[in-house]
Amino acid sequence: MIKTNNIRPVFFLIVCLTFSLVSLSQQRKFTLSGYVKDSISRETLMSANVYVKNNTNQGAASNAYGFYSLTLAEGNYVIVVQYIGYKTIEFDIKLDKNIKKDFQLMPQSQQLGAVEIKAERSIDKVAQTNMGVEKLSVQEVAKIPVIFGEKDVLKTISLTPGVKSSGEGSSGFYVRGGGYDQNLILLDEAVVFNASHLMGFFSVFNSDALKDVILYKGTQPAEYGGRLSSVLDVKMQEGSSTEYKVDGGIGLIASRLKVEGPIVKDKGSFVVSGRRTYADLFLFLAPDEMAKDASLYFYDLNLKGNYRINDRHHLYISGYLGRDVLGLQDKFGIDWGNMTGTLRWNWAVSNKLFSNTSFIASDYNYKIKVDYEDNLIDILSRINNYTLKQDFTFYSSSSHTLKFGFNAAYYRILPGSITASGAFINRDVQMPNKFAADIAAYISHSWKVNEHISLEYGLRGTDFFSTTSDFAYFTLEPRLSANWKMNDDNSIKAAYTRNSQNLHLLSNSTSGNPTDLWIPSSEKVKPEIADQISLGYFRNIYSNTYELSAEIYYKDLKNQIDYKDGASFNFNTQVDTQLVFGKGRGYGVELFFKKKAGRLTGWIGYTFSRIEKKIESINEGNYYPAKQDRTHDIILVAMYDINEKLNMSVSWVYYTGNAVTFPSGKYEIDGRWVSYYTERNAYRMPNYHRLDVGLTWQVRKTKRYESSWNFSVYNAYGAKNAYTITFETDENDPTRTRAIKTILFRWVPSFTYNFRF
Repeated sequence: MIKTNNIRPVFFLIVCLTFSLVSLSQQRKFTLSGYVKDSISRETLMSANVYVKNNTNQGAASNAYGFYSLTLAEGNYVIVVQYIGYKTIEFDIKLDKNIKKDFQLMPQSQQLGAVEIKAERSIDKVAQTNMGVEKLSVQEVAKIPVIFGEKDVLKTISLTPGVKSSGEGSSGFYVRGGGYDQNLILLDEAVVFNASHLMGFFSVFNSDALKDVILYKGTQPAEYGGRLSSVLDVKMQEGSSTEYKVDGGIGLIASRLKVEGPIVKDKGSFVVSGRRTYADLFLFLAPDEMAKDASLYFYDLNLKGNYRINDRHHLYISGYLGRDVLGLQDKFGIDWGNMTGTLRWNWAVSNKLFSNTSFIASDYNYKIKVDYEDNLIDILSRINNYTLKQDFTFYSSSSHTLKFGFNAAYYRILPGSITASGAFINRDVQMPNKFAADIAAYISHSWKVNEHISLEYGLRGTDFFSTTSDFAYFTLEPRLSANWKMNDDNSIKAAYTRNSQNLHLLSNSTSGNPTDLWIPSSEKVKPEIADQISLGYFRNIYSNTYELSAEIYYKDLKNQIDYKDGASFNFNTQVDTQLVFGKGRGYGVELFFKKKAGRLTGWIGYTFSRIEKKIESINEGNYYPAKQDRTHDIILVAMYDINEKLNMSVSWVYYTGNAVTFPSGKYEIDGRWVSYYTERNAYRMPNYHRLDVGLTWQVRKTKRYESSWNFSVYNAYGAKNAYTITFETDENDPTRTRAIKTILFRWVPSFTYNFRF
């Protein structure tokens, strides 16, 4: 059985693509190409701007691997090379032939003397075609205080408009109302199926090992696919190819260490970064004897190596291994974790054509062990993914860039198996394995029509099918973004995107558990579809020192999944019978104001959003809020350089409580009081607010050694935010019910000593 989602705008996009390609100028032109790198480590720099001075319309950005290509008419030019946090360089060039040139930019932190970062004219959000994109600075991540003092990109992402944390201390996040499973999280192109450590209090991303972090909020380019709400693309560092370095930090409950250096100087490098918590080492102080023998920790390891064969060929290999362990003597234990691996080959086929070929593997699994009255029970669940990915970028001219490629992915899902043996139990239970494949191809075109108008449009086709059942789903996903740049400081953007999702996460929690269950699309479970339209206004103020943006969006959602009342997923071989299906809608407004330069930097964000579902068997077929629906969200982040050695940071958040289903009353049956429920998600958790404060003190800084202390307080004014609310019958009056609020954290201080040599 083959089911096709037909898209009427597809034909319009194909016509546009064909017209724009055949209209390319035949004027005599030449190409300037090469790589943009860090002058100290020789690491490549992603999204560096290379453009003609005083004409950002004639420019290019380096790709994810640092490669740029700029084709111009024959002539003399002043070329500007710019990247945030680095010193801008300019050079004169006579372009009368194809020229290959690599640029090396100096980090501003390496310049002698005090440096005040100044805003400069660049290819910024006003000029960029795409919208709904957030690029995180690893330096900003290091300054912003989070729980337990650990630098954490996922918690920092939740401080941007349109992105909301899924709960107190959690690493899960919602983007424009989508569920946390609707975010595609990539680490060096490999899928990370569970991005949380210690039930969400830490994320799997060790910031010391990271290079670039980009979030696409629903309007992702055509090369991405597979999730409805967002793509979080995280790239690991490559390591210095010039000198050996050691970085690390010793914190209150976790420590980390990173080592990097050349394999062959200026040709290859490696980086190894590890992290471990040690809260379990203090459990011997617990008054309870059983707790003294408990296990409670996680560890993770990032590894990456690369080697430049010659100017055209570059090989990379990277991997991640992380594991959580939670145990109570020999009676109970659960451990879970991710493994990823990426082997990548970059090939500069010519000065205009760039190729990237990747073989990727991902694995997520959890294991549970229970010893109950001499009965041993072992539980295992796993999801594997293997992907072959080929991407091409053709830089036709400074006005035209064409991207195209394909990927083939294979999934093996073991929903759950139980092995039990002992005095009373001796049996094995295994849910049927599920096997599926996903073949996708895409093409997209970036076109700078003139100095005021630019377009980016493309088409992605996905064929998802089971390798054991007779069904397939073919989906066409058009994407279109347009930018009208009124002048250097103002632009209006619009976008339309269709996304589909064929992997679905089943969970009864709001923030995710390690035992949540992934299932693929099937004959009954159709692909989820999201059509999103968005409109935005972007403005630079005072020579790019300030940035202002306002975006509105609307999502039309099809084949949405919810659960029957009392649904159970664990080891249910007929899990499809626990699901119900319908449609949904989401809409919102995102306001953002950022100060980008000076001693005081930071941002203010406000989000209004709604996300609702409509399913015939729930709430009499009326629209009702999804569990992740939050109406209002306010964010304030400020970072202030007190002097050269002291930096202070503050973040404050406020948001409307999640939609929840609470009992509306109760009745008595045979002497028992039973709660009854009316509408799904008709109530709200209490509103949430919190202030975090951090201080970084640089103790020492020389060419050979750096050290600093970081102090922070999470929830500085001790807000009593509700983690859960449960209900129990009043012992003195069974006709009455008491609501019990559980508070997770108040006043969490932490400190970390960081060093580098």
